[in-house]
Amino acid sequence: MSTDDTTTETSTDTETNCGASGESNAGETATDTKPGSKCGGSTPDAETDGGVTSAAGTATDADESTSTCGGSTTSSSAGCGSSKKSATEEKVGSTVDDFEADPGRLVAVGLGPGQPEGMTQRARGALLDAEHIVGYTTYIELLPEEVTESAEELYDTPMCGEVSRTEEAIDRALAGTDVAIIGSGDPNVYALAGLALEILESKGATASMVDFEVVPGVPAAQSCGARLGAPLVNDTVSLSLSDHLTSMPTIESRLHAAAKEGFTIAIYNPWSRKRRENFRKCCEILLEHRASDTPVGVVHGAGRDDEEVEIVELGELEDLGETDLIDMTTTVLVGNEETYVWDDRMVTPRGYESKYDY
Repeated sequence: MSTDDTTTETSTDTETNCGASGESNAGETATDTKPGSKCGGSTPDAETDGGVTSAAGTATDADESTSTCGGSTTSSSAGCGSSKKSATEEKVGSTVDDFEADPGRLVAVGLGPGQPEGMTQRARGALLDAEHIVGYTTYIELLPEEVTESAEELYDTPMCGEVSRTEEAIDRALAGTDVAIIGSGDPNVYALAGLALEILESKGATASMVDFEVVPGVPAAQSCGARLGAPLVNDTVSLSLSDHLTSMPTIESRLHAAAKEGFTIAIYNPWSRKRRENFRKCCEILLEHRASDTPVGVVHGAGRDDEEVEIVELGELEDLGETDLIDMTTTVLVGNEETYVWDDRMVTPRGYESKYDY
């Protein structure tokens, strides 16, 4: 599974106030639907576009929401596949000076592959300690019941609301609440730990002010590698095919660099309705540098009810792009020149055979 899961979602508008300077009724009614929240001071409402792609790759429309959780953001109709210029119309608004309360705590928690038993005990404990939990709708739905029942409030946004929900979590922490912001896999792998620190800095706050901590989770590459056997036991490179934040020429350059060396490659966000060409180009680049019979592991929805696992040859990979097997919940693991398949498992030798007799 990747960190940019795609699922069809709808949301309803609920307004809460979270204790910023100039706002009243701090900590009003908690809901588990997507709220429009006022957490960052007296700033105007901003519209965010919740355009979402379904698991099958069909674009759907999520309800519009209004939020002043970071203040004066510019109205944007940009979807997930929009240009960088459009995507950056969402601006951080409130600053640390807008909050009068003693700051709470902010913890970025990795949920791991998705099923409750795949979550670390440390992650579970951090979530049970949090007063508010903030995350992408799909991730909120993955939380075990004991966690959702213990939280005072759940706040979720649909896909492409990364900046608004991260700022929401920060504003709630600055307003005096202990907050957990969640994501699948690990917070440092194509996720929001870095964004949280950037937004804290932009607000004039510090990480120590909110006792910011990252609670790691099992990344998708490792979860998927475990389902495939032992494909990642030597040097590995991770790449995302999403050009939402990284340009496609840069992605192509990195693919060339990784593919011509002996790395195994973990590919995140391989395919979506708007990125068919990215996947096709990726397969083309890989075949420039590796044999067509190179083993490739494909894991869809690791740790979830719709999990599928297949091992194919590199020459067959492109044809899978238009199937249900490959979408944004899929991670693709490309073997190197030494990787082989044995007993339906991918094996990448670590090098012990050159040192020992066995």
